[in-house]
Amino acid sequence: MGLSFHYSGSFNADASLRAMIEEIKDIATIYEWRYSVFEQEFPANSIGKTGYDQNIYGICFTPPGCETVSLCFLSNGKMSSPSHLQFFGNSRSKRDKQYLYMLSVKTQYAGIEIHKLIIHLLKYLEKKYFRNFIVSDEGKYWETMDEKLLQDIFRRYTDLIEGFAASIQRYPMNSGESFEAYFERVLKQIHEKNKQ
Repeated sequence: MGLSFHYSGSFNADASLRAMIEEIKDIATIYEWRYSVFEQEFPANSIGKTGYDQNIYGICFTPPGCETVSLCFLSNGKMSSPSHLQFFGNSRSKRDKQYLYMLSVKTQYAGIEIHKLIIHLLKYLEKKYFRNFIVSDEGKYWETMDEKLLQDIFRRYTDLIEGFAASIQRYPMNSGESFEAYFERVLKQIHEKNKQ
């Protein structure tokens, strides 16, 4: 639970992966974000292919309080991440394969300023390095650049999380109560409180 953004896309074959990595390393260094660099050059003529090798290309970084932002690719140029490759890369299931290229980052606990900074960074990188780049931002900042709307949405998520945590403390699970019944009871209490 928590505000996130979701993204997918491919690397622009006319751009330089090494240059993108260097730019992101510089930004991560300025903000003192931890980062990891993977392979820095794609194999010759691999971008756009259906298959991929078992290597990760690109960089990922982790701002404080934030999940890791993966700006990584498979050898075919499609965005993925080390964990996505590990979990879905060798699956034969068509349903599982679709998750290989669906990335998400929770920014709820990093705060509004980090969320905005990452979104602006993605907009910058999209123009130079990405193609077919799609972002779905639960904070609606990617789509609108409306800081007030982002603040309102962050506040709603925070209120919901805090309300749920407070409800769990106020309403402990009853002896013999199923988890399903417990959560129904707690969620009902939260909704009733939010109506007031």
